[in-house]
Amino acid sequence: MPEFKIVVSDPTTGKAKQIAVSGEKARVLIGMKIGDIIDGELIGIPKKKLQITGGSDSSGFPMRPDIPGGRKMRILLSGRPGYRPREKGIRKRKTVRGNIITEDIIQINMKILTEEELKKIESKSKGKE
Repeated sequence: MPEFKIVVSDPTTGKAKQIAVSGEKARVLIGMKIGDIIDGELIGIPKKKLQITGGSDSSGFPMRPDIPGGRKMRILLSGRPGYRPREKGIRKRKTVRGNIITEDIIQINMKILTEEELKKIESKSKGKE
């Protein structure tokens, strides 16, 4: 059975809270990607829409939105997420995880979407169709 710690941040108040999810609720999250929008009732926050912003696995490796799949990879990084250079222009090879939620993921980061953000996302999706 998968079990996740979900950290939900509220941009309007600047606060975050942690919710433990396991069982069938956690199984629904497997296969979702960074950037996907879910209904808040899925994890106990009614009448809210949540966007997946990242996460990390049991070893502490962060998820990156630009790496497809759910596997670990060693890539050359010059910035976040996964590496914070101390000087400008420094690059380093680091291990990161892909953008799909798998059973290896322990923590999932999400943010509560405001009405303006929802409208902006919906208008972008209508423009692509």
